[in-house]
Formats: sequence, C-alpha cells, structure tokens
Amino acid sequence: MAAPLDIDQLQTFVAIVDNGSFTRAAEQVFKTQSAVSMQMRRLEERVGKQLFTKDGRGVRLTDEGDKLLNYARRIIRLNNEAIAAFDDNRLEGSLRIGTPDDYADRYMPDIIGRFAKSHPNVELYIVCEDSNDLADRIKRGELDMALVTHNPRTRDSEVVRSEPLCWVASANHALPGARPVQLAVGRHDCRWRQLAIGALEGVGREYRILFTSWSATVVASAVLAGMAVSILPESALRTGMRVLTQADGFPPLPPVQIGLMRRPGAPASLTTALSNHIIASLDNISSVELPPLQDEEGRHVARQVRGRGNQSLASW
Repeated sequence: MAAPLDIDQLQTFVAIVDNGSFTRAAEQVFKTQSAVSMQMRRLEERVGKQLFTKDGRGVRLTDEGDKLLNYARRIIRLNNEAIAAFDDNRLEGSLRIGTPDDYADRYMPDIIGRFAKSHPNVELYIVCEDSNDLADRIKRGELDMALVTHNPRTRDSEVVRSEPLCWVASANHALPGARPVQLAVGRHDCRWRQLAIGALEGVGREYRILFTSWSATVVASAVLAGMAVSILPESALRTGMRVLTQADGFPPLPPVQIGLMRRPGAPASLTTALSNHIIASLDNISSVELPPLQDEEGRHVARQVRGRGNQSLASW
C-alpha cells in the first residue's frame, strides 16, 4: 500500500505557492528555509515529480506541481473539517449569507451539508437575491457574506470558481433567423448580458433583445422553445439545449466567475470557516455526463459538462 501524503508537507507546499517563495513561506509556517526545502524534496520524492522551477528570485509551479495544488488544498480543507467535527470548543453564533437562487440550487446543498456537520452550533440565515442587490446589502451591513457573480467593474469579490460561459440554443429547433440574433437575457445591468452584447458587437453581428426577464425559468423557456439564443455557464447546460460555437457564427465568451464577498467586521472565525467550506464544495463539483446534446440537424453530440445541469440565469 502506498504511503499517504504528509499533511504538514502539503501545508508548506501551499504556503510556498501562495507566497511565491520558500523564504516567505518559511516565515508563514514557522520553519527555517532549510526545513522547508527538505520538506519539498521529500514531497517531490513521494510523488515522483518535480513540483517547482526557478522564476527569477522566486519559484513557480511546474505542470505537475499545478496538478498537485488542487489536491493539496482539498486534502487540507478536509483535514480541517475532520478536526473541527471533534472539537469540543466548536464555533457558535449565526451568519447571514446571500446567494442568487440559481447558485443556491446548484451549490448550497453541499455547502450547507458540509458546514452543518462540522459546525452544528452555527445558525445560517440565507437570503436569495440577485448579485447586485446582495452586494448592496453587504455594503449596508445587512449580510455577513455573499456568493455572487464576480464583476470587477462594480464590486470586489474573491473568485472561488471559474467555468466556461456558453452560447446556447434549442437542440430541437433550427436557429431563429441568421440575422439579427434573437436574444433572451437578464436585466440591463446584467454582467452576462453585457458580455454577450459586447462579443456580438465585437464581430459586427447584428442582434435583437427579444426577451428580458429576472426569471431564469422564463429565459430558459424561450431558449428551449426555439425562440431565442442565450448564454449559460457550462454547469447549467440542460438536456434540450445545444452549445453554439464559432462555427455557428458566435464569438467566444470569457469564463464566468463566482465571487465571495465578506462584510468588514463580520466574525472572522465564522466567515473563515464558512468560506473554507464554500471553496471546498465548489472544488468538488465534478464533471458529469448528461444525455447527448444535438446539433441543429438532430445529430447527437456528446458533451462533458460540469456540475448538476440545473438552469442558471438569476445570478445575473
């Protein structure tokens, strides 16, 4: 049986990545630089791969080191969860959390389940609203934390997940007219709407806003009925939809990012514990194989997507 990875070595490994150097990492983990170097040599021997390479005065990850990083963070978080579950001095109190309803549907069950097991004495008060309103409530001190669509133009948030943003249409209908593109999108200040319009204008493609709605159900229904094209994150693709590409005349879109906001002055022990669970839960979203999508001629197209395949538009 292979020897297990050493938690202490993994913590030092992550510290080096986060600090960009062995010297600064040594200060963080309270070890000498020679001890940190020894730990990394032993970790490289354990995995049989080189993890770091020189980068000026600092270091950077090799491809193999980058591969290990995701596992290291997850192992450390799970270790911390296990320790917290048996801590007699476990956390107590309450947290006010905000999330768009589509994020609540796709992500919160696992987050809540993990957190409740580790911290059963913490009460969670959850509000479901769109990202813009949640950001405002954080500023007013009405929420302690919020999971939002990251938008650096309008709010500061820590990016905790990134995934492809896709053009989607009905798999069972022909595209609704080559010109202009008929769109079903969110409200005027919606980040995804702005990205879609900017991408179309960037390639000189005409468009028309056919549906604008706060409702994820309404917009998704317009797509599935073959009446309009919209945009969705990869984890939100549904059976009955097909992904449109450059071959269909649709320009590539930047990835969608999920951000975490925290209220200044919120209880640090509680917000740190919950943020760790949020990040761990989002890391654990794995690829699943949905029933095949179809192209516009009805041919099946296999596609690997992330997440649970639920619709997602309300976060706009």
